[in-house]
Amino acid sequence: MTVDDTTSGAGAQPPEGSSSGASGPPNSSSSASRASSPPGTASGAAAVHPPHHEVDHTVEPTDDPLAIRLEQLILGADRRYTPFQAARTAGVSMELASRFWRAMGFADIGQAKALTEADVLALRRLAGLVEAGLLSEPMAVQVARSTGQTTARLAEWQIDSFLEGLTEPPEPGMTRTEVTYPLVELLLPELEEFLVYVWRRQLAAATGRVVQAADDEEMVDRRLAVGFADLVGFTRLTRRLEEEELGELVEAFETTCADLVAAHGGRLIKTLGDEVLYAADDAGTAAEIALRLIETMTDDESMPALRVGIAFGTVTTRMGDVFGTTVNLASRLTSIAPKDAVLVDGAFAEELVRTGDAPASEAEAAEAAAAAEKEGEEPPSYRFALQPMWQRPVRGLGVVEPWLMSRRGG
Repeated sequence: MTVDDTTSGAGAQPPEGSSSGASGPPNSSSSASRASSPPGTASGAAAVHPPHHEVDHTVEPTDDPLAIRLEQLILGADRRYTPFQAARTAGVSMELASRFWRAMGFADIGQAKALTEADVLALRRLAGLVEAGLLSEPMAVQVARSTGQTTARLAEWQIDSFLEGLTEPPEPGMTRTEVTYPLVELLLPELEEFLVYVWRRQLAAATGRVVQAADDEEMVDRRLAVGFADLVGFTRLTRRLEEEELGELVEAFETTCADLVAAHGGRLIKTLGDEVLYAADDAGTAAEIALRLIETMTDDESMPALRVGIAFGTVTTRMGDVFGTTVNLASRLTSIAPKDAVLVDGAFAEELVRTGDAPASEAEAAEAAAAAEKEGEEPPSYRFALQPMWQRPVRGLGVVEPWLMSRRGG
């Protein structure tokens, strides 16, 4: 599993037949060898970092024998370069190399000889995209940052949850060391291919959404339905449950939400422990997801109550996240929603009415049904019902009129 596999996909496919370690930075190994990562801090844009020569080089690569063996297995190469040598070999300035490494989230290792041919290749690829005019330098840094942040979380999960459980010694007397190396050796190529497959699928879906945008401006600032789902009373639970129980509850909540959002055509933006943020291209999809979440959690006695807030409007998208007033409004609606209920804003309610997913009022629905019956036609079929609530001030957004949304039978 290598970070540079996805980085290379931003501009070119990795060479066919290359080894799994041929395109990954040094910290793609186990948690035991994270200190061998190339220079870079895990947070902050390059603009707020001091020049490379002013950085305090305090992180040294590990000399643990197992960590080194695992690193060599995963990267497919031996340590060969210091950061300065790697940058010079790649034909990249030390300043730009440091920006890329920091963006990818790699720790500063000073001038220890800990880098491989893969690190040189990664620098050449990113710098080459800039030189060819395919990416601007800030965009190349964003590519590095988004890839690093995403894969860092994935690697942490796989080590802490996945490999940790699988490397339990199967027989008395065996050490974890004796089990880990052959297991990683077997899993590495399969997991790497699976990562690239999922990334390509997600890239195809994201590209399809962009090219269907009405104009260039809509590619960045789009009209979306944004929903927050929040567990009620989670803070009290943290004081009552053991850490392991709390972890299992959060994992079950996030897994359920992720599955439901994906199954019904939405996109999971991020999870925040007791809260998830999702988006959908249309109001009907977002409404269906919200009610499915409520219904599923209500049927699970181990889960606390859930509340959902949804807003519809212009949203700015950056690096897979969403920002703007619409997102803030959805968050505020969630905080005031009753338990096991969905609150939506006026724009979202109007969109449901416009698409025929909900009547403007029950009186209008009754009139439409009576007219259809008189003409011998089928009455309109609505999926959702909307009930106006009292106007109320919402911090930072003024006075809003929320609507209580529910599933409509018949």
